[in-house]
Amino acid sequence: MTLAPETTDLKIQLRLDEDWFTVCDLTALTPGRGVAALLPDGRQVALFRDRAGELYAVDNRDPFGGAAVLSRGLTGTHRGRPFVASPLLKQRFDLVSGECLDDETVRIATYEVRAAA
Repeated sequence: MTLAPETTDLKIQLRLDEDWFTVCDLTALTPGRGVAALLPDGRQVALFRDRAGELYAVDNRDPFGGAAVLSRGLTGTHRGRPFVASPLLKQRFDLVSGECLDDETVRIATYEVRAAA
């Protein structure tokens, strides 16, 4: 059975160290768009939900420009790999591994993410 996210009380949670941190309601994530959230240590995370319902969480800071803007980037896939393209210089970052698809020497942090009651 598939649950319509709009009718559930599911929360988005990130694994930070050994604990799960509740970030927002699942309904805050629109497929194909990002949302930024502030973590307890002051870092920002960019959260995404794709059209298939998969959840992704990566560092919100663009390592090339230094600005916290990845949550505003465009999402897509390249050779089956989901990515977000930075709104600054358009570098694409794999949402699973954090690897920059345009410069393999650069990587952003990724987080384990889940929807939980």
